[in-house]
Amino acid sequence: MSLILAIDTTAGTSVALLQGDRVLAKASHDSGVKHAELIGNAITQVFTETGVRPQALTAVVVGRGPALFTGLRVGIAAGLMFAEAAGCAVIGAVSHDAIALELYSTDGNLSAEPLLITTDARRGEVYWALYGGLDDAGLPVLLAGPSVGKHQDVVETLAESHHRLTERTGGASAEWVARLAERQLAAGVASPETSAMYLRAPDAVMPKPNQQFGKRVSG
Repeated sequence: MSLILAIDTTAGTSVALLQGDRVLAKASHDSGVKHAELIGNAITQVFTETGVRPQALTAVVVGRGPALFTGLRVGIAAGLMFAEAAGCAVIGAVSHDAIALELYSTDGNLSAEPLLITTDARRGEVYWALYGGLDDAGLPVLLAGPSVGKHQDVVETLAESHHRLTERTGGASAEWVARLAERQLAAGVASPETSAMYLRAPDAVMPKPNQQFGKRVSG
């Protein structure tokens, strides 16, 4: 039976330890800032509560986003370092897939209707992905996205081809990131790809080469 540590920092800071379908421990902080300060304590908490040794892990799964640059990179970096120390595999999971899995699994009213997942991308935009139920392996069926755009533009465009569109917004949890990875492992489609899904360039950029700063001093 697999033993998975999941980390997601696409919204708040969320960590969970699952053995098969059973949640052994989880810790979360809703704050969208201070990921670097919170992540270490959250990981320590789940192992302290359970007494599980990190070397017993089957895999560490990290939420890849889409999400903002700063928070996302903290969770991925922490997961990579922890997996290296524990000597186990790393799995990358799309966080919107985990949100879709949770909603389709817990809300019977959704059935296989098109489900639009949106999360705050700031700048007046949303990250989005459109799903069409779960497949035979219990994994979310992606119809469009993930991408980023103005909320109204996204809804209007998708509504033209999907008239019974249901929209839900909210962040991913490490518990459902782990459940997603568990199903992907069982289906043989788990991916080691852990690149961050920013979907747009980060605000911080390197200065151009030979860029002049301040006034030139004449000799």
